[in-house]
Amino acid sequence: MARDLKYTRNIGIMAHIDAGKTTTSERILYYTGKTHKIGEVHEGAATMDWMVQEQERGITITSAATTAFWHYGGQSYQINLIDTPGHVDFTVEVERSLRVLDGTIATFCAVGKVQPQSETVWRQADKYNVPKIAYVNKMDRVGADFLGCVEEIRTKLGATAVPIALPIGAEESFSGIVDLISRKAIVYDNSEELVNYHEAEIPADMVEEVNVWREKLLEVAAECDDRLMEKFFEDPDSISEEEIIAALRKGTISMQIVPATCGSSFKNKGVQFLLDAVMRYLPSPLDIGAVSGTNLANGQKVELPADAKAPFCGLVFKIATDPYVGRLAYIRAYSGHLNAGSYVLNTRSGKKERVARLYQMHSNHQNPIEFVEAGDICAAVGFKDLRTGDTVCDESHRYSLESMEFPDPVIGIAVEPKTQLDLDKLGIALGKLSEEDPTFTVKSDPDTGQTIISGMGELHLDIIVDRLRREFGVEINQGAPQVNYKEAITASVEHHEVFKKQTGGHGKFADIVVEIGPADEGVTGLQFDSQVKGGNIPKEFIPSIQKGFESAMVNGVLAGYEVQSLMVTVLDGSFHPVDSDQLSFEIAARMAFRHACPKCKPVLLEPIMSLEVVTPEDYMGDIVGDLNRRRGQIVSMDSTNNGARIIKAFVPLGEQFGYVTVLRTLSSGRATSTMSFDHYEEVPAQMAKDIIEKNGYSHRHMDDDE
Repeated sequence: MARDLKYTRNIGIMAHIDAGKTTTSERILYYTGKTHKIGEVHEGAATMDWMVQEQERGITITSAATTAFWHYGGQSYQINLIDTPGHVDFTVEVERSLRVLDGTIATFCAVGKVQPQSETVWRQADKYNVPKIAYVNKMDRVGADFLGCVEEIRTKLGATAVPIALPIGAEESFSGIVDLISRKAIVYDNSEELVNYHEAEIPADMVEEVNVWREKLLEVAAECDDRLMEKFFEDPDSISEEEIIAALRKGTISMQIVPATCGSSFKNKGVQFLLDAVMRYLPSPLDIGAVSGTNLANGQKVELPADAKAPFCGLVFKIATDPYVGRLAYIRAYSGHLNAGSYVLNTRSGKKERVARLYQMHSNHQNPIEFVEAGDICAAVGFKDLRTGDTVCDESHRYSLESMEFPDPVIGIAVEPKTQLDLDKLGIALGKLSEEDPTFTVKSDPDTGQTIISGMGELHLDIIVDRLRREFGVEINQGAPQVNYKEAITASVEHHEVFKKQTGGHGKFADIVVEIGPADEGVTGLQFDSQVKGGNIPKEFIPSIQKGFESAMVNGVLAGYEVQSLMVTVLDGSFHPVDSDQLSFEIAARMAFRHACPKCKPVLLEPIMSLEVVTPEDYMGDIVGDLNRRRGQIVSMDSTNNGARIIKAFVPLGEQFGYVTVLRTLSSGRATSTMSFDHYEEVPAQMAKDIIEKNGYSHRHMDDDE
């Protein structure tokens, strides 16, 4: 392992579907000598797409990690590379990868330019302050436009994208790139050799264009560095290549700029230059500096340095199940040194865990290693209770890193095993899958006894069902997709609840006066406050009241759906010195919820999806008409350079099942769509009434607890 962290790069590749992420990562593996044959996605042979489902469908489903080495400037650099999915249903894979990466290659299609999912992943990278390099791929395709794509990155993503290279030719005539810093042309031949390019003079017809863009590049570099700014005004010709690179690196790491280059990964053009750019501009763990955590002993903020001599602290960003080694926990080490066979503390559970073995990952293969140090990404085996987002640290230095937040699933299906034999296998398999994926949940419907699995979209659940069949050998029947509705209350009410059971001997007694109402805007879950004075309810019973309300929120009073947010203030109450206990107050809280919520004007909420349809002009009318029938709310209609139209709309998820097929029919297969969850909104009154009646709910749980 590289001792000097200066020569380590933890990077990911992120993009819209079909921009060529996996093809690019395959070329990176090939040119870094990690693989000796180029794996192609369309042949189902990509190294990083190792799942059967990925190879069949030609899409990435899970983020795969690997380690490779690249020689640049006389140094060997270690690259920890993560290839992430582009499909919106697997957003969680991108989210958790970006959380632990130091830099990312944002890949764009030279024809499609900035597409809907490009915006989503870009925002995710901004959320975690991850510096970016833009790589415009597919320059060999008809309609490729590098500078047009750079312009869209500026306008649509609001980033200062600055070309560091220009393409020589485009479409069929794309043959190489001009490096704007060294003013050299890099011309590629069409071989699969490790060195498949040579340097040449800039083509005569490009000299003027190169000078214009180099001037712009110098201007941007000067803005990133005050010393360079002076030189730029006094004598621009005296600025050296090293100074330009240093200034661009500084600007990239501080997220002022995004260097942009181009190529055609499939045709093996531009990838080596991209790798050099990664070494030049993207940060090492040292550039990112110390990460902040919390000292659990005193609740104070602490800075954890990227230093192997500091106490160990790492973040678990992914759990995967491997048929040979069992549960693998992917860990990013932020500080310290960890040996295989040693013990760490899981700060969430407060338990000590033994790290049996450590591995360096290469897609789905593991290479055993003796230890891991600050700045590395590894996989570990031996943990009993570990979840995505957990912090593992040195036992004597209890630090916790900021965890990750994941969106709630929006769509569910009922599943049942085909045979009694599959029943146990199904439980185990679903347990393993939900451990791996925080956006996949399993619950049992209390009324029908059915098992409901929920996820981020139809494709997400399709893959889960497919994995159940192939990986775990479980055959299942599945129901129609169901929307994950939620409930909310819109008014406040004061309520007095007394729970009393005298049965001779010890009885049960609790008496509470609460105010129940909508939570503050932006709050999810229970917002709880106690204003009980003079010990009318002893302090030790207050948490039980909170627990009672939290457990009651799982089933709302309208149709049994989860109540998304609630504010409860305990105003007063009383207790019995003998009969009152924690359970009595918990039950009283659950009863108060059941009796008070119907008076709080409860409403049903449905998930609203953000939909983007790209279609030729001819089919606009039909598609918009269809969206209106689906209760869609059109937000905008724009045109692209190549004459296509982009329709953006908000549509209820309940109206969108099977939409891909309908769109294909409406547009003779020429329109494409992407859809992602946006927000919850109230269901129209008549529809809400139908849903409640269909659930046959009408307060049948009212007296569950009595």
